[in-house]
Order: sequence, then C-alpha cells, then structure tokens
Amino acid sequence: MDDVIKLDAANYKDLLKHYIDTQDEKSLYGVEQVSKSFIKNHILPEEIVNLHIQALAELYPEMSEKFQHSMDFLLEAMISYGLAHQEFQMLREKQYEIKSEISVAASMQNTLLGTTKPEIEGLDIGVISVPAHQMNGDYHHFVKGKDGSLGIAIADVIGKGIPAALCMSMIKYAMDSYPEDSMEPKSILKNLNRVVERNVDASMFITMLYAQYLPCEHKLHYASAGHEPGFYYDAGKGTFTEIETKGLVLGVSSDAEYEQYELKVNKGDMVILLTDGVTECRDGDRFIESEEILEVIKSYEDLPAQEMVNKVYKHFERLQDFELRDDFTLLILRREV
Repeated sequence: MDDVIKLDAANYKDLLKHYIDTQDEKSLYGVEQVSKSFIKNHILPEEIVNLHIQALAELYPEMSEKFQHSMDFLLEAMISYGLAHQEFQMLREKQYEIKSEISVAASMQNTLLGTTKPEIEGLDIGVISVPAHQMNGDYHHFVKGKDGSLGIAIADVIGKGIPAALCMSMIKYAMDSYPEDSMEPKSILKNLNRVVERNVDASMFITMLYAQYLPCEHKLHYASAGHEPGFYYDAGKGTFTEIETKGLVLGVSSDAEYEQYELKVNKGDMVILLTDGVTECRDGDRFIESEEILEVIKSYEDLPAQEMVNKVYKHFERLQDFELRDDFTLLILRREV
C-alpha cells in the first residue's frame, strides 16, 4: 500500500506541474483519478494538503514565504476539518445502523401485530392505521368469535419507538391467550391492566378501548382505559354524540376496575373509534376541533367504510402538508342491515 501511495504522490506532483504550466484539462482529469485512489486508501484531507505543500516546495523552492505560511494555515484548517469529518462519518454510519435496525423492527412489528379485518354479515368495517415514523405506537386488533361476535381493540402507547412496539406485542399476545368466554370488554381490560402493571416500565402508559359487537342483538359492549373517546353517528337524526367512557390508563393501579357500557346500533348508524393522532391533527399551529373531524367523516358517509377512512386520512394528511405529527388510527363500524 505504501508503494501505491508513493506512486500517487509522484503522479500528483507531475500533474500539478503540468497544470500550472499549461492549465490543461487532462491534468484535471488525471488528478480526479488520483483522488479516487486517495479515497480508496483512506488518505485524509490534511495528508493531501501536506502532499500538495511538499510538491510545491520541490517544484518551486523559491516560493515566497507568505505563500508558504498560507499553505501552513490551510493545512491546520484541514486537520480540524479531517477530525470533524471522521466524526461525522462515524455518526452517519451509526445512524445508518440504527435506521436498519428500526426498519427490521418495524417489519417485525407489522408481522407480530398484523390483524385481518373480518367479514361480519350486516356490518361494514373500515380501518386505517398510519405511523408518523417507522414504528407505530398505535395498535388495533380484531377477534372474531365462534358465536359471530366481533372483538375490537384500539390502543395507544404513550411513548414511541421500539419499546412501544414491544409493549404492543405483549398486549396482543396476552389477549390471544384469553379464552373466548372471557372476552367481555371489562374483563379484557382488567386482565391486561395486571399484565401492564407488572411488566411495563412506569414511565410508559397504554390507553385502550375494547369493544365487542353482537350482531344478533345489534349491540356494542365496550370499556375504556383512559382512551380517546369515540363517536356514535345516528343516521336517522344525522347527528354525532361522544361515546361515554371512563377508566384508568392501563398499568397505573393493579386493582383498577373498568366499567362496561352498552350501545344499541341501528341500521345505518356508525361507531367511530380513533386515537389522539386523529383528534390532535393540526392546521398550521391550530389544533383541529372534533366537530371539524366529524364534518369530514359525514361528508363521505355515502361511501363504503374503508373508502371513508381512507378519504378522511388523505384529507388530514394534506391539511398537515403530508407530515404526520402523531400516529393516525381511525376505525369505523357501520350497521348495514
């Protein structure tokens, strides 16, 4: 390698002299090739400047003292630059490694937390969940019971990134372990609360709303653990009302009890469940009011539920200049018959 560097140094000196004498573009092309060799052999910027100074001294020993001082000044500048550049390169490589790890984690999260939107006769379902970054701190899950019922979980981890994804994985597999006959919303939240309280760091909180829709009765049973309240749309009146919810965030107290509510769903009515990434959308520096969100949803009420949630998301994505500030999850259930 030393021989290669010596050869490059000699070549650099010859090219420098030729260019000073002729300003020939061939010399510029030649030094471009030498520079590639310098990069390949990890030659630092200050070493190249020092090489340039030595070449000038050999070619023009009568060089003025002031010019020599100016080259010494440039050398010192390049030493500082070289150190900073090395640090930058190391940080960039580290950042690339972290991004690669997060990308793998995000892919694993999609696999571990993936859920299939079920087909329930007489019920139109639409759902969209978009992370603000690579990892999604929101979570939704469907469980279709043998009796035709539909279990729906929607949750939000107060805390993002890989720890949030791990929390959600724990929640999902805890729910999967419960027998079907114990899938009442208040029971689900009570059990999950114990799991979170024992296993999740005290600095992280999880909000959740769990609902169970019974098609045979056209009723929605639900309970909330500090989650963003949803909305009920009365198709006959054309009005929205906030869904009543009370309940402590998961993991705060091991003996927390959760109240269960019941909602009768009539033909054409809709249940809207969401996370705070929807209600905290912004128009510039202004937070969007809930009434504005509901107006947008109502403007698409003639569309199938999945098209509705897609259109609503696109509306607020445009409003925020295509830059989400928080994870966005919106779920709509509409009774068809």
